Amino acid sequence: MNQDDMKRAVARAALAEIVPGAVLGVGTGSTVNFLIEMLADRRHEIPGAVSSSVTSTERLQAIGIPVLELNDVDSIPVYIDGADEVTPEGFMTKGGGGALTREKIIASASDRFVCIVDESKLVQRLGAFPIPVEIIPMAVAPVRKRLIALGGDPTLRAGVVTDNGNHILDVHGLQLENPVAYEQAVSVIPGVVTCGVFALTPSHFILKGAPSGTQPITPGKNRHEVTLNDH
Repeated sequence: MNQDDMKRAVARAALAEIVPGAVLGVGTGSTVNFLIEMLADRRHEIPGAVSSSVTSTERLQAIGIPVLELNDVDSIPVYIDGADEVTPEGFMTKGGGGALTREKIIASASDRFVCIVDESKLVQRLGAFPIPVEIIPMAVAPVRKRLIALGGDPTLRAGVVTDNGNHILDVHGLQLENPVAYEQAVSVIPGVVTCGVFALTPSHFILKGAPSGTQPITPGKNRHEVTLNDH
């Protein structure tokens, strides 16, 4: 199986997580694109979806699934999305596609977050993939200084404006021993909209695509053992 085959496989496996008759949360990215294609045959079971990006919204509408505003939805039993990196504890780095803020909002509003990835995305520690940080445009310079003070090497993602009209700093050179603490430290910096570390909003269930097939991973209780003192 090549990488696309693995992405298709986990997308297909994720169909089993859909709650018929309920609103579905849909993320963004190449693996999610395969999922959306497959949702065409299940659209009669999905009264509507809440989407994390303009791109996913357009794809959902193209197959006949209504896209709803989060403010108009009472509950989202399941949110399905990919990740740039994910640990066995369910901690993730997200935002490579620039949709991190809406992804985190929908994930936090959902009962269950199902993460679908190919095996290259499963890591023991976050940081090899640069950590995206969405910021308001006027705050680029001061936020960059604060991120350097936290041990990273932030660079502005050139030519990128998010769906929210903001910029993204990608923080290189990190090895996050404590993703919870890092997310908390970055999130309180004035000018930061969202940190691309999803440790306070982790995945509840991971579907990993591998050459041998799709492997389910249920994050263990050990993620709760990560404390703010583990630097």
